[in-house]
Amino acid sequence: MGLLILMLVFGLLVVVGMPVAFAMGIAAASAFWFEGFPMLITFQRATAGVSVFSLLAIPFFVFAGEIMLHGGIAKRLVKLAAALVGHLKGGLAMVNIFSSMLFGGISGSAVADISALGSLLIPVMKERGYRPDFAVNVTVTSSIAGIVIPPSHNMIIFAVAAGGGISISKLFLAGVVPGILMCVSLAIAAYILSIKHNYPAEPFPGWAEVGRTAMDAIPGFITAVIIVGGTLSGVFTVTESGAFGALYALLLTKFYYRSLTWDAFVLAVTGAVRTTAMVMILIAFASSFAYLLALYQVPTKLSDLLVSISDNPIVILMMINVILLLLGMIMDMAALILICTPIFLPIAKGLGMDPTQFGIMMLVNLGLGLCTPPVGTCLFVGCAVGRIKIEQALKSIWPFYLAILVALILVTYVPAVSLWLPSLLG
Repeated sequence: MGLLILMLVFGLLVVVGMPVAFAMGIAAASAFWFEGFPMLITFQRATAGVSVFSLLAIPFFVFAGEIMLHGGIAKRLVKLAAALVGHLKGGLAMVNIFSSMLFGGISGSAVADISALGSLLIPVMKERGYRPDFAVNVTVTSSIAGIVIPPSHNMIIFAVAAGGGISISKLFLAGVVPGILMCVSLAIAAYILSIKHNYPAEPFPGWAEVGRTAMDAIPGFITAVIIVGGTLSGVFTVTESGAFGALYALLLTKFYYRSLTWDAFVLAVTGAVRTTAMVMILIAFASSFAYLLALYQVPTKLSDLLVSISDNPIVILMMINVILLLLGMIMDMAALILICTPIFLPIAKGLGMDPTQFGIMMLVNLGLGLCTPPVGTCLFVGCAVGRIKIEQALKSIWPFYLAILVALILVTYVPAVSLWLPSLLG
């Protein structure tokens, strides 16, 4: 009965439009009250959930991304991408995808990717004869590369949700190949569609221009090198790497590029504070919610249910992916990481899947959810930037969905896709 109350209250609050974090907190408090536990335990579990040292890295990661967004780094990355791949068929689509891979790896935010690159590239693509829905779909689907390519604060959330026994450094390494694979799959889909619709290629600017744009963009890449390299080398903890990365991004955009104005700095600080507050509140109340799921033995019961349907690991993993895809259509990504990790990770480990591989599978899967209605944040932002209706984008987005699904299937069933690089570098 307690589990029914927990899920019923949570579901009703989400349906009426309450933010997911508060819906989880109220649902947890209702279940604790029904079980006769002191109400204070709701907040004790919430406090324990955010009292994790590695979570301190999240505000630094987010702040570094906001500084990159408002400090002019995106424009330099677009110029580099245009010089490298703009001469291919459908060149601006390739530039869009490649820029997302570069900027996403620095900012770690899909929404920031769309806001920065979409506002730059979508209008230009329209002027060059690209269909508006194609321009938006390329921007939206390629933006989720930042979720998988390190540094990504979602990897930290997953590591915390998994109980803290998973190395964040290993997660960083494991996300590189899947992130690149996803972008390559999207580029192939965009290339095929570009041939079909005869989209133009841009003139090759010459290797001298490629070198010039690369030298201009390289200082921005050093932000990711500091964060990821510092963590992997063991010189810094993930929190210290995030702090040094944010400081470097601030100094770079203010004194080297001289493109960070006071108004842009205020926007960056405001955005970082808002995002960090949302994430921390979500983590806090999700901890209370997850505690009750464990108390009611939901992971064990769900595992028994899946095994009763089939004992084939391929089928069970497929069912987990389908469940995550469906949930990703209606709930926020961070909330699902916190709720679903304690439920599905033990099942995946029981099938012999490495926890790191499962983490990357979950990130790719839920990243796709950001591009799907009815709650797809990236889809809504992309359509707003491109000034088209969501219905218009959905009519032609399916080739890009298929491209991401190809990457998801490879990550799920080919362990080397995510584990090869961590094993290579020890």
